[in-house]
Amino acid sequence: MAQASLPSITSTSGDGGLTRYLEEIRRFPMLEPQEEYMLAKRYNEHEDAKAAHKLVTSHLRLVAKIAMGYRGYGLPIGEVISEGNIGLMQAVKKFEPERGFRLATYAMWWIRASIQEYVLRSWSLVKMGTTANQKRLFFNLRKMKSKIQAIDDGDLNPDQVAEIATRLQVSEAEVISMNRRLSGDASLNAPIRASEGESGEWQDWLVDDGDSQEKILIEQDELENRRAMLEDAMSALNEREKRIFKARRLSEDPITLEDLSTEFGISRERVRQIEVRAFEKVQAAMQQAALDQSKALTYSPQSDKD
Repeated sequence: MAQASLPSITSTSGDGGLTRYLEEIRRFPMLEPQEEYMLAKRYNEHEDAKAAHKLVTSHLRLVAKIAMGYRGYGLPIGEVISEGNIGLMQAVKKFEPERGFRLATYAMWWIRASIQEYVLRSWSLVKMGTTANQKRLFFNLRKMKSKIQAIDDGDLNPDQVAEIATRLQVSEAEVISMNRRLSGDASLNAPIRASEGESGEWQDWLVDDGDSQEKILIEQDELENRRAMLEDAMSALNEREKRIFKARRLSEDPITLEDLSTEFGISRERVRQIEVRAFEKVQAAMQQAALDQSKALTYSPQSDKD
């Protein structure tokens, strides 16, 4: 699974090099679910390098697709793809096929984390903070400004700062400093007013570079994704099944079978049967959702040309 065995992307600084690279990785076939499962098992149990290599190369198009979303930061796309490939290899090492999800669903978090860490590390000589909040702000500020029609490159007005801070759950000071950072090279001694009663120079609000916390970001994103999938999966349950499933499987203090049998006027054994059936329905729905998500992430040959 050595990186050197992957297609070379050292020449992707120009469009021609990128096109050649995309054509080369398109030659690697996508894997069927069962083949992917067996390859992952072979790697996990025997550290089979050939199995790992096949898992990696079959997902290089996924890396390329994700990497294209970071072209707006002015970094060499070849380097962005390389960082994404490193994340993919880390994902293959840690992938557990028994959990029922496809590799693409799991790997996309590692790929994004690796690329985002590279962007944050390389985007400017002036280091920015690497907390989960600051990463979220960095990668979402432009989109949020567009939503509220704050299209100027200058400072945001107080109402805009407050709205963005609320939506992204960060402080107003962080919004102001990040907006100045993304708007161009400003003086570190430029005065800013962060919020009522707080003022100073821009450099006062920069956070020292510390330990990478991409793991926190990955876990938060994955938790939100799983919560959304769970809510969708539970729509397959009727009201009684949903009530029992939540009471028995999702509650921090599960309700007893006895209490639920009294509530519904049925036996405890019947409650247990409904609980098991509801769990199986939710599990099947989530596995199907994960499979659909994996297919949606697959990098199609047509999208190579876009």
